[in-house]
Amino acid sequence: MNECYSLIGYSVLGIRYSVKVLPLMEGMEMDDSKTGIESLEIWQMAIRFSVDVCKLILPKFPPEEKWGLTSQLRRSVQSIPANIAEGYGRYYYTETVRFCYIARGSLEETYSHLVMAVRLGYVSEVETKAIFSEIVRLRQMINGYIAFLKRIKRGDKEPGAASQVRESHFGYGF
Repeated sequence: MNECYSLIGYSVLGIRYSVKVLPLMEGMEMDDSKTGIESLEIWQMAIRFSVDVCKLILPKFPPEEKWGLTSQLRRSVQSIPANIAEGYGRYYYTETVRFCYIARGSLEETYSHLVMAVRLGYVSEVETKAIFSEIVRLRQMINGYIAFLKRIKRGDKEPGAASQVRESHFGYGF
């Protein structure tokens, strides 16, 4: 029987570690031709979604919304892949999950801004139909990725978890 594995890689003090995860969740395939964050399908999808919104939807907004809804929508949609990437680059799985929660919140904020844009008549429901479908798929992917990370969460057993970094509590003299 052919099993699909996901390989999670990280490095500590220059030593590269890999963890095999079985089974690979549907939609979480890794592209071997890419490395790092570029190999993460959810990040690729979030980037494509962000670019679609910025190129297809934002130009349709009226000029008076440049510093209002346009700016808010641009920031929320761009923070989705940014938070996925930041979580991916974190040391602990729990931090990765936390940044995925933030990305999911940004996705819901993006949804809200798009609904507002439709109701204000800046874009039509027909123009946003594909975008709303992408939101549904991206929401499923983020939720699946969070569930995946929680299943492989290592918490106290992660390298360096027993070490504590303490900051001195003496005054900075400003």
